[in-house]
Amino acid sequence: MAYIKNLFDKNFLEYASYVIKDRAIPDLEDGLKPVQRRILHSLFEMDDGKFHKVANVVGHCMKYHPHGDASIGSALVVLANKEYFIDKQGNFGNIFTGDEASAVRYIECRATSLAKDIFYNPKLTAMADSYDGRNKEPVFFPAKIPVVLVIGAEGIAVGMSTKILPHNILEVLEAEKACLEGKPFRLYPDFPTGGLVDVSDYKDGNGKVLVRAKLDTSDPKRIVIRELPFGSTTESLINSVETAAKAGRIKIQSINDFTTEKVEIEIRLARGVYSQATVDALFAFTECEQSLSVNLLVIDNNFPVVMAITEVIEHHAKQLLKFLTKELELEKKELQNKLHFRNLERIFIEDGQIYKVIEKMKTAEAVEKAVLDSFASRLKAVGPRGVSHEDVEHLLRIPIRRLSLYDINKAKTEILEIQARIKTINAHLKNITAYGASFLDSIIEKVKSDEDLGGGSRKTLVGAFEKVAVKEVVKKDIQLKYDAVTGYLGTGVAGEVVAEVSPFDRILTLRRNGTYMVADITEKSFVGPGAWWIGVADKEAVSGMVFTLIYKEGETGYPCIKRCIIEGWIMNKEYSLVPEGAAVLHADIRQNFSFTAYYTPKPRIKITKENFKVQDYGVRGLKAGGVRLADREIERIELK
Repeated sequence: MAYIKNLFDKNFLEYASYVIKDRAIPDLEDGLKPVQRRILHSLFEMDDGKFHKVANVVGHCMKYHPHGDASIGSALVVLANKEYFIDKQGNFGNIFTGDEASAVRYIECRATSLAKDIFYNPKLTAMADSYDGRNKEPVFFPAKIPVVLVIGAEGIAVGMSTKILPHNILEVLEAEKACLEGKPFRLYPDFPTGGLVDVSDYKDGNGKVLVRAKLDTSDPKRIVIRELPFGSTTESLINSVETAAKAGRIKIQSINDFTTEKVEIEIRLARGVYSQATVDALFAFTECEQSLSVNLLVIDNNFPVVMAITEVIEHHAKQLLKFLTKELELEKKELQNKLHFRNLERIFIEDGQIYKVIEKMKTAEAVEKAVLDSFASRLKAVGPRGVSHEDVEHLLRIPIRRLSLYDINKAKTEILEIQARIKTINAHLKNITAYGASFLDSIIEKVKSDEDLGGGSRKTLVGAFEKVAVKEVVKKDIQLKYDAVTGYLGTGVAGEVVAEVSPFDRILTLRRNGTYMVADITEKSFVGPGAWWIGVADKEAVSGMVFTLIYKEGETGYPCIKRCIIEGWIMNKEYSLVPEGAAVLHADIRQNFSFTAYYTPKPRIKITKENFKVQDYGVRGLKAGGVRLADREIERIELK
């Protein structure tokens, strides 16, 4: 048993770690899940400027992704519909209606230039073995912007989940630039479906937001939904409206969907109902308003970490400078090598003396020595690196055609251009922060000029609005009836109407024996004959009421009075306001009234009745005992 338990614990831990790191949670470095990274890697490998069948991309990606073609195809469609990194051609579905994409054999795609600018740099990309060891795949891309904030993410792993809302790409770029420059910044979600969002409780990416549909109420007899709240489709929203209408929450005549490239759902209202009076009900009972909880969980250095948006921006601002520095240093090194070879070639070709020397040599070793000796006298022209064995091999492999067509002026111009570029790179490295800001400016201009991205303009309006309380919107149009003889209470009872209620109300009943209970409204339930009080259990209203109970003690028969306030309760639990065995003579919610107590006649007792005012007695706690009115057995009371 111990062996099996250890084996189970080990396997479960490995499985949980795999799901968290390699499937469900995006990486902080490039903002991608593994399947998304493999898709982009495949597109970069296949890139020839033309569109590729998605089926071919899926097949190519199968070399890297161990979970089958269906998961690759669906992930590619989702990433393509983000519109930033994949150009699409064909039917990729509709994010408004929820319609699915065509089969992968019918649609095409390719990597966008924006994806190449942000992700692609094979020389800086760390690679690892694929799942079968036959190929190499990226550990993560050297992303220059916080992609996880741009496209968002949602995933459920073992014991944890992530929900990151998408943000406007221009605002993300501006925030990263502001971070580089030491300026304050703030980011709010922006959704592809538009709508409205309340970010007052966003908490830097780890709180919640309220999202609403954009409603057109210009016509008093109809409401047109122009934009959807994030997470809804036209189909799901229409279903929620129809469900609310069937339940009597809203009154509509018809609902029609005219959505094409833009959302247009028309709700025609019933006779006597107007749009302004229906808006709150739509927000309360349909998907026109939703609350979204967010959790910014990412993988950072192979560990799941909950971060704030500010921390993600700061991380990527530093990462941008790190990657740009590596790129510049790599380019500088390549240019220095190129400049070195161009100098050697110029000397080797222009100086005819070297040729005359090597023509006399009989062996390869002698030729190499002759070349090295010839360059020894020209060290100043060659530069500080000198001439190596590899340099000589390079020079001796120059074809005759190139030697004969060598253009001295062109070679000098190219050397000057290389030197100028190296000088520029040195300037950028010296002021890398300014260079990072200029890089972000170039991406910003690229996004603004991209018509497919709509110029990067914000789609969701940020505002502040209160969540509509369902209890405040729903109408109290259900009759609650009580039969005092049989003791039954409910909406289907044939008795006296005691209240107009809504389906969300709860009912407080003060029974004949001095007990009270709070319960939901039912069609028929037994509360006992002759209940003292029945009403809606609204805590604010009930807490302002003073319940007065006049009762007769069980053992002595002496009269007592108890005044109290009912402030709290547990649903369907019975509470007693009087001692066990006591008989309640009267219960009332009036603040001031008088009554006469009639005592049981006894020999030599002249006073048989006495008057009392309830306001003369203070309010006590629910568990406190009552105040004894007299040390005489009471027979009955009579109200004045």
